Amino acid sequence: MMEWDSDTESDLSGDEEVEEEEDGEGLGFMLKKRGGGLPFPLENLLQPAPCGFVVTDALEPDRPIIYVNSLFEIVTGYRAEEVLGRNCRFLQCRGPFSKRRHPLVNPTVVAEIRRCLEEGIEFQGELLNFKKDGSPLMNRLRMTPIYGDDGIITHIIGIQVFTEVTLDLGPLPASLKESARKSYRFRFNVPSNVMMDGIQNIGHGVCGIMELSDEVISLKILSLLTPRDIASVGSVCRRFYELTKNEDLWRMVCQNAWGSETTRVLETVPGAKRLGWGRLARELTTLEAAAWRKLTVGGGVEPSRCNFSACAVGNRVFLFGGEGVNMQPMNDTFVLDLNSKNPEWQHVKVSSPPPGRWGHTLSCVNGSHLVLFGGCGRQGLLNDVFLLDLDAKYPTWREISSLAPPLPRSWHSSCTLDGSKLIVSGGCADSGVLLSDTFLLDLSMEKPVWKEIPVAWTPPSRLGHTLSVYGGKKILMFGGLAKSGPLRFRSSDVFTMDLSEEEPCWRSVTGSGMPGAGNPGGIAPPPRLDHVAVSLPGGRILVFGGSVAGLHSASQLYILDPTEEKPTWRILNVPGRPPRFAWGHSTCVVGGTRAIVLGGHTGEEWMLSDLHELSLASSVYDEKLLLQETHSF
Repeated sequence: MMEWDSDTESDLSGDEEVEEEEDGEGLGFMLKKRGGGLPFPLENLLQPAPCGFVVTDALEPDRPIIYVNSLFEIVTGYRAEEVLGRNCRFLQCRGPFSKRRHPLVNPTVVAEIRRCLEEGIEFQGELLNFKKDGSPLMNRLRMTPIYGDDGIITHIIGIQVFTEVTLDLGPLPASLKESARKSYRFRFNVPSNVMMDGIQNIGHGVCGIMELSDEVISLKILSLLTPRDIASVGSVCRRFYELTKNEDLWRMVCQNAWGSETTRVLETVPGAKRLGWGRLARELTTLEAAAWRKLTVGGGVEPSRCNFSACAVGNRVFLFGGEGVNMQPMNDTFVLDLNSKNPEWQHVKVSSPPPGRWGHTLSCVNGSHLVLFGGCGRQGLLNDVFLLDLDAKYPTWREISSLAPPLPRSWHSSCTLDGSKLIVSGGCADSGVLLSDTFLLDLSMEKPVWKEIPVAWTPPSRLGHTLSVYGGKKILMFGGLAKSGPLRFRSSDVFTMDLSEEEPCWRSVTGSGMPGAGNPGGIAPPPRLDHVAVSLPGGRILVFGGSVAGLHSASQLYILDPTEEKPTWRILNVPGRPPRFAWGHSTCVVGGTRAIVLGGHTGEEWMLSDLHELSLASSVYDEKLLLQETHSF
């Protein structure tokens, strides 16, 4: 897919000319208009990974092509009138006269494409294709089905990133090569050693999709693509580029990709309107603006404590309980409003507070309620559930009477699903026994009932791990102190579960010889527990800190996208002031663009007042504070 180029602004009005960027720092040639250039370098677009764009009619037999962009023509050598009305499989044949798929084309990938088309799901993969002159190309293909209002697939959009490959395929007749070369030069009227404007929508005659209105293209097709794909589509032609500048379209794209709740929260971020949905989507996708900074806030959480739990509701951070002096379990509630001009910790006056505890979890449900589960109190381990309505005139903690509760536990992990379901996993039971179960509690029911999720296989028992939600109904487990026979080891294993399946099951993304185990590429985080994991818009998981063998903690940020075909760990290097080496943090995501990290332990002292922000978008910065920090170095 095409990447956003954060270094340029663009305006496509006026006549075009090709200019070279004055700074000459690898941006290549930019196709210029009066007032600016395209938002990506033409050099990157055509070499080495040009982006083709194909639309097929899914309602017609054999799904004929109804539109190709000029880059498809440039790279493949086929003119639009030669391919319109045909199925895309002709690219699997070597040359325009071949009728059979080339034997080097992977039949497994072809079968997977066919399966995805039949099931109406997206396909991503690589497939060997051929130019008109018989030269091989590797096509990194992404096919996305487009559904109509009646739920029927109407079109298939294919975005193709082509790269040349070297294969000894034997010669083709010289007449075929010359025919392809003349066809290409006649079509585009360019010298043989120059690729010209890949952005103009060269006249293709009558094309079904281009006859649709802007409103239909935006609402029925473009709004259903991912933010990164929209950036690619914007490079197809001038009309699509103008459509993809529309803020309303970008908002719909973000909402479809990230969910309505995340989108709603993002609208409340200070400066988000000024930044615009297009740029916000780019920054949250590329993380180009991510930076650490230390927050200085007023007030305080008194008396001092550790092992508390915190979560965010909108742009407010709530903190409950913790372990005080002499292992005193705390039961008070504090709030920090980060939308305030001068944020400060404030004690929340609530009625009927739960018993004091530490090692519990605190989560947000329904956008306005806190839900508390488990932990360790004066009388031992707990398995109770309390709910606090933050919109109530007089907030009151209310115990939820639930049937068939899980075993009492602490140091477990939890998350919320669909705004109303609490998921609890693992932890430590009586006598130090580690747990491996997973329970669900639907708080929207009048009389909630705990349900253990039945699975044929579970990851090893553990505590101090994290549980994150991605892709709507999928959960990801990472790390913790896991049981291995009679021993316990820090873990860096990743497990996922799709709760939308009729029979959910744990899958091992990476694990030690476990069912379905694999090893994602990149540099995996060292094994750890008591770390923090942040779910980013789009499904990626960010991991930070924790207790690591041989060190007190790791300050490096790691990121994993479990939605990828082959998930790969990546190190994320960001500027600014990260928290000091520490473990036992508590964290939460505020407004969808800020990860707030508070508390932690250096191995020598508890950090009770340190509060750091990992800002993922430039709109959330307090410019005056940043200016002060810059001058303080």
